[in-house]
Amino acid sequence: MQNDIIFQPLEFRHLTIKNRIFRSNISGRFDNYDGSGNQARINWEEKFARGGVGAIVSSFVPVTIKGRIVPNYATIHCDDRISFWHQVGEKVHEYGCKFIMQLSHSGRQQDIQGIENDYIRQSSTSHTESFHGLECRAMSKDEIWQVVQAFGKGAKRAQEAGLDGVELHGANGYLITQFLSSGINDRTDEFGGSLRNRARFLLEIIEAVRQEVGDKFHFQVKISAEDFNNAVIPWEKPGNKLEETVQICQWLEEAGVDAIHVSVGSLFPHPLNPPGTFPLGGKYATDKASNSYDTMLSSGNLTFRNYLLFRYPVLHKIFEWLWYRIPRKVYRREGNLIQGAPVKAAELCPDFSRFVSLEKVQQLLETYQGRNLGYARSIKKNVKIPVICTGGFQQASYIRKAISEEFCDAVSIARPLVANNDLVQKFAQGKDISDRPCTYCNKCLLNTLKNPLGCYEIARYGDDYNEMIREIMTVFT
Repeated sequence: MQNDIIFQPLEFRHLTIKNRIFRSNISGRFDNYDGSGNQARINWEEKFARGGVGAIVSSFVPVTIKGRIVPNYATIHCDDRISFWHQVGEKVHEYGCKFIMQLSHSGRQQDIQGIENDYIRQSSTSHTESFHGLECRAMSKDEIWQVVQAFGKGAKRAQEAGLDGVELHGANGYLITQFLSSGINDRTDEFGGSLRNRARFLLEIIEAVRQEVGDKFHFQVKISAEDFNNAVIPWEKPGNKLEETVQICQWLEEAGVDAIHVSVGSLFPHPLNPPGTFPLGGKYATDKASNSYDTMLSSGNLTFRNYLLFRYPVLHKIFEWLWYRIPRKVYRREGNLIQGAPVKAAELCPDFSRFVSLEKVQQLLETYQGRNLGYARSIKKNVKIPVICTGGFQQASYIRKAISEEFCDAVSIARPLVANNDLVQKFAQGKDISDRPCTYCNKCLLNTLKNPLGCYEIARYGDDYNEMIREIMTVFT
């Protein structure tokens, strides 16, 4: 471990992380409806701290109630929430792990409509979102400044809770993306038009955060390197390209941001994020998108259309044509220059290998792992602050190359860590990959709309449904 770059500390300006593995932002609907937290959320975060990650980035924490992406996620919109987040931070710190709160606002992209949300959602635009048909309206300037200040106050509360830093969720289609993206933002005032104007909302938030927390509190931004805003709906505008994002990241560095967290896509889920497939059908109800997507039927004008595409096998081909139009390997870009060590049969659990072959595991890694590395490298070449990259990482040999060859300074992992909370500990023991690796099936993603978040790939449990449910429910005990 001493000479393993994965376990070398990562130095930011005012924060040190013990290793190069971040748990990326992911959580389930574990909290209370009013935005207060509970023990299940603490248990959830503890799983990953105990498993050895250097830092946890919380799942999107709303800075206003109206900005919630889904109900039953703990918020930071008022001072009453500070004590709960202090408890979360204390528990995570017991394992030498840092906790970074991700501040968010949904804008028009809400997965489940809450009773406290405006039916017509706030956004940079009044153009209805094209995948789910989520209606929205362009924010007034007064509303923009209110949200800017809400981000600043949220960061201050995170600091008062004793957390280690904050991250702005400026990626994957949420409100900051809705201002940044040329494919979404159609404003004609100082918050729209040119790239600098589209970045103004984000830069104003950064200034508000720094005014509240000072210069020494760790502060990073997650951003989509490319939007691919027309990935699902071909007639939409494509949105921001890498060159524009590089310029934005340079402005972020000048504004006092300590790190960049690289992702991709202008909505979530997106054909390129998270890496993997879109589950449409299978043996169990938990294998089918239609079983959980019905939760969204009342949220958008196009959700019933989507539900029909998910529900009936005869229509699956239509959805699959739209969702898989972009070839997966092509858009791994320079990440294709890196290859992890070949997976050996002895590394895989026999019960797992009965359902997922060695060849299939190797194919999955080659297709999905390191999806955004090429983007991360391009950004890293143009800024001096550390760059964190997300994108399906779960193999130690691959991660070592990504960092040592200066594609990025650290990686963040979400779903492969949901599958194997102790993955970092396994790396420390000399293992290259889990004996039951993540299969990039994304059943965890679809189930979280209705069910507790966890790994729903039954092949990982030797086709034992009861064992799968037992593991998923451990977050409540």
